[in-house]
Amino acid sequence: MSEHIPMRVAVVGATGFQGGAIARLLAGRGHRVRTLSRRPQGDRPPLPGIACASGDLARAEDVRALFEGATHAAVTLPLVYDEGLVAAYAGNLAAAARETGLRRLVFNANTRAPAAATGVAAFDTRRLAEEILRGSGVPLVVVRPPVYLDNLFSPWNGPALVDDGVLAYPLPAHTPVAWLSHDDLAEAVHAALTADGAVGRVFDVGGAGTLTGDELAAAFQRGLGRSVRYVPLEPAVFERGLAEVLGTKAAAGVAGIYHHMASGTDPHLMAGDDGTAARLLGTRPGPIEDWVARRPWQMWAQAGASTS
Repeated sequence: MSEHIPMRVAVVGATGFQGGAIARLLAGRGHRVRTLSRRPQGDRPPLPGIACASGDLARAEDVRALFEGATHAAVTLPLVYDEGLVAAYAGNLAAAARETGLRRLVFNANTRAPAAATGVAAFDTRRLAEEILRGSGVPLVVVRPPVYLDNLFSPWNGPALVDDGVLAYPLPAHTPVAWLSHDDLAEAVHAALTADGAVGRVFDVGGAGTLTGDELAAAFQRGLGRSVRYVPLEPAVFERGLAEVLGTKAAAGVAGIYHHMASGTDPHLMAGDDGTAARLLGTRPGPIEDWVARRPWQMWAQAGASTS
């Protein structure tokens, strides 16, 4: 269908960072967007132009209500890695999509997926969700992003980058990664919702290029206009810090990806696909240095000064 025909889109995950970027882009382009959240209304982030109802993915009736009247859906699951709970979420989504006659569902798997099961919950539960959604018969498109640039604009990265020129992340320095921003993810999801020939496909979306740690530091150096060096973090150190923000279960799920990458068993998992997804979806991810230049990095220097 033409991207100029307004859609009625149910966006699962719109109160999070990835789903929020997707919802904002869709609403900004004139589509009607709605979501649901378990959070009390006063604890939800502002969602201008987006209708938000109270609900839970674990309740079939809440998901059915979200999808009722929608033409399309964009799904990003929460940071939950319990197989039974993810299966319940995916089952409710599949049933609601089928029962309401959804025209197309785009599933953001939130990560690339190895070719076979790994025992890593972050991979295996998302593969399970894909299988359940695909088995429902609903027109499905899957996007599998690599690692998000937005992870680097954070309290555990910003101060060291601003104060010391250190870009630290839990990936080996030699690992090639097609770093992607949340905004470019949103562009890819929007394209997957509208592009002809996308249904039934899996897209390994990624950024404008594939970079090692040192090459990423060089892009940051160009964007910031100062010296930057890459320092690989131990995944266990990253996990402990993340647990303070997300809790131990969610942190262990997220960190599983980095423990897997550190093992070296699948070093090119997060690399680019030679532009295949961007070409088929008609998207053009922007240069990393431009993304870096647009971020207000000095807020982290101020944050560090205020706590010293």
